[in-house]
Amino acid sequence: MTAAVAAIDLGATSGRVVVGHVGSESLRIRQVARFPNGAVALPDGLHWNTQGLHRAALDGLRDAVSWEKDIASVGIDSWAVDYALLRRGRTLGEPFHYRDARNAPAVEKVHSQVPFEALYARNGLQFLPFNTVYQLAAEDPAVLGVADSLLLVPDLLGFWLTGRAVTERTNASTTGLLDVATRDWDLSLLDALGIDSGLLPALVDAGEAIGPLLAAPAQHTGLRDARVIAVGSHDTASAVVATPMRESGGAYISCGTWGLVGVETERPVLSDDAREANFTNEGGVDGRTRFLHNVMGLWLLSESVRAWERDGEPVALERLLAEATAIGPDVPVFDANDPVFMAPGDMPERIAQWCAGRGLRTPTTRAEFARSIIESLAVAFADAVTRASALSGQRVDTIHLVGGGAQNELLCQRTADRSGLTVVAGPVEATALGNVLVQGRALGAIGGTLESMRDLVRRTFSPRTFEPTGA
Repeated sequence: MTAAVAAIDLGATSGRVVVGHVGSESLRIRQVARFPNGAVALPDGLHWNTQGLHRAALDGLRDAVSWEKDIASVGIDSWAVDYALLRRGRTLGEPFHYRDARNAPAVEKVHSQVPFEALYARNGLQFLPFNTVYQLAAEDPAVLGVADSLLLVPDLLGFWLTGRAVTERTNASTTGLLDVATRDWDLSLLDALGIDSGLLPALVDAGEAIGPLLAAPAQHTGLRDARVIAVGSHDTASAVVATPMRESGGAYISCGTWGLVGVETERPVLSDDAREANFTNEGGVDGRTRFLHNVMGLWLLSESVRAWERDGEPVALERLLAEATAIGPDVPVFDANDPVFMAPGDMPERIAQWCAGRGLRTPTTRAEFARSIIESLAVAFADAVTRASALSGQRVDTIHLVGGGAQNELLCQRTADRSGLTVVAGPVEATALGNVLVQGRALGAIGGTLESMRDLVRRTFSPRTFEPTGA
């Protein structure tokens, strides 16, 4: 049996719709639609255009039907933490963007009620000022007071497709409101923070059916018999499903706008050392834990390119990376995790100021900036892998780098060089593949554990291997 499914994969800079075919000996995907995504500046701050994403996703599903008539299900994944507030099924404005400046003042408010040490023991999350728990503390009390539900971005789109409001557990684990031990909403924490537990919908696991499409989206798309199935709706959770790690010895880097660096564990790691190293315990598919650290990722490079293109000259990324490769590694290395690089804006200027403020030589050409970014990311990736291994007690001999960053040969090689470990790059489309695999298993087209699904990925995709050179 082979199942045909559709995956809606929403990233921080773009979204796409993918048609997947999955069976016991086959796994293939085809992108049928792609559309831009990004922050929208409104008078009250940065927001997402989720209604625009919904329209684009519907059009993409319609395109999917033109390629494959027998699509049995749809799965949705996206970035984490951001949410919409609703009342009686209607959204109360567009969701805030996690890079909005409103979050920083709310951190102190939350920690004054529940100190970070206690918070970490309950939710297992590294400190990130945009986690949902801090965003809720930053909400306008008047808006929060009239809301009767909260939906994370992929769950919002699922609600618009099916009319059923639920929250998938891997994404719920990124909010800071989920008990890391029970994997249920932490009602006592919600009470301590003054958050109405009635806002939070029922939790579902990846693989559970959410429901059939409502009449309007079914008519628009032509998917009259398809149902929406919950997948690992946090995009990294889906990416890790399709990361071809073997049972032991593998770390992963899901590299796109962010670089999510870690290992998979059977249970959370809640030690003082893990907290102090700012490692997080996020939910994975099948009850696994993604023990990882967030690194700024290719946002540093893409935001630099945007700054240069605002000067009126287009940037050919392939040529820029070739020039960066040619100049060698003797460039300044900066802290890719410094919060100064979080907000949109002139990234090269901020990198230059960071270096100058610490007595380092400042990059002068675009190629030097690009090489400095790659070297800084490789150092941050290597450090995070080393820490993940030490903190979890898991030996690591291979790094699996998946996502868009797997296409960046310089980044893959320098990560191997900086870590002294073999880097296996690919699949590039790990997130969409993980989405498709979970749907396929739910439909009965495949069976088994995560390991068996990863074995299918290994048998159907050919990753590239980068060995450390000692350079």
